[in-house]
Amino acid sequence: MQELVKVVFLGIAGVMLAIQFKSQKPEYGMYMGLAVGILVFGYALRQVAAVTAQLGKLRSYLGGAESYLAILLKVIGITYICEFSADICKDAGYQTVAGQIEVLGKLSVMFAGLPVLFAVIEQIQSFL
Repeated sequence: MQELVKVVFLGIAGVMLAIQFKSQKPEYGMYMGLAVGILVFGYALRQVAAVTAQLGKLRSYLGGAESYLAILLKVIGITYICEFSADICKDAGYQTVAGQIEVLGKLSVMFAGLPVLFAVIEQIQSFL
């Protein structure tokens, strides 16, 4: 919890500093915001080890259906990458590009989830 508070304060301090730069040199403000975003994202990546341990427990509950866990991880990765990229584009003033990245992310998540949909349909058909 303490690390989370530190990262939040880093983000707030970085944004405040970027605002100061933005009034005189707008490009420096954007670079500062990008650097803080990358630092926070790096912290999030360090948390992957803790999440991986919890997913190991989940894997034991799934038995032979571990492919669903792989799909879940893929979908989570797609959403984080697309959201991070779209936010950077929005901060730079390119809302249209951000919107297209978000659409691509949604389509990618839908495509990644198709095997689960097919498995559900097969289960339903087996009952009929």
